[in-house]
Amino acid sequence: MRACLLLIWVLLVLPAHGAAFDYGLEPRLIAPDTWLVEGRREAFSEHNGGHIVNVVFLATDEGVLLFDTGPSRRFGEQLRAAIGRITDKPVVHVFNSHAHPDHFLGNQAFDDAVIWALPAVRELMARDGEALAGNLYGLVGDWMRGTAVRLPDRSIEQERFDFGGHRLRLIALQGHTGADLALLDETTGVLLAGDLVFHQRALTTPQTPGIGVWLDDLERLEKIGYRLLVPGHGPPAPDARALIQTRDYLNWLDRLLRESAEAGLTMNEAMRAALDPRFEGVALRRYELQRSVSHLYPSYEQRALTSPPGPKYHEKAHR
Repeated sequence: MRACLLLIWVLLVLPAHGAAFDYGLEPRLIAPDTWLVEGRREAFSEHNGGHIVNVVFLATDEGVLLFDTGPSRRFGEQLRAAIGRITDKPVVHVFNSHAHPDHFLGNQAFDDAVIWALPAVRELMARDGEALAGNLYGLVGDWMRGTAVRLPDRSIEQERFDFGGHRLRLIALQGHTGADLALLDETTGVLLAGDLVFHQRALTTPQTPGIGVWLDDLERLEKIGYRLLVPGHGPPAPDARALIQTRDYLNWLDRLLRESAEAGLTMNEAMRAALDPRFEGVALRRYELQRSVSHLYPSYEQRALTSPPGPKYHEKAHR
């Protein structure tokens, strides 16, 4: 009798459990041929399964071009199904913007496409991908089941890429992780900035080569003539507001860390610093400040100990 009841319980629970792993992906049209699947402005959790990243695809007569694939094999499969509701054309090209797990661990679902990345991005994936996948599994649990690292097929060496009637410019930058791809669709004016730009969600800093490098990249992006900027996280913006918010946050963070280190504050004291009211509407600002202090503060402490006294230098000079 107990075995029979257990079987009934399994049959009842398994379908509901399977249904629970639904990312609810709903692409929306943001420009001609251009579809956005917007991520949540949250931290990784078992509740969201890692669905915190923006994914964009072009649906053209020649097929589909996809920018980033999400945090898991399951996400990639559901993304592929969502694309299939928009077009019956195949996914032909995939571009991975950088080597953070929420942007490339859906690659498995697109094995029949050509997957592209900057050479250094591929190297970072090969070196760190398994560890990153394991860390993400610890944060979101069984959403990750069956996920494995699928490396890109081809390295991006060119600056131009034309596809499906769209003239695309591939822009190699490095401020967020040391190897970061942005993509400008010159046909529509849509700029896919990846995680070089965050909007209404505090940015992450674990692999940045330096805030000054990041600020230089933003200056380069600011000079590009775009009509709509899609950040890696947060809502798209038809003007410079997302880029400006990212730049202002980086300058504030740099100044906070520098002044805290020069004042001799401990890491814990720096983590408890007052938040700038300009970023009142930015999600996860305290959470990401604490993470940024843990990543970056030791280098600021070292600089404060070794820098000679004298005039303060501008934030962009920091490397």
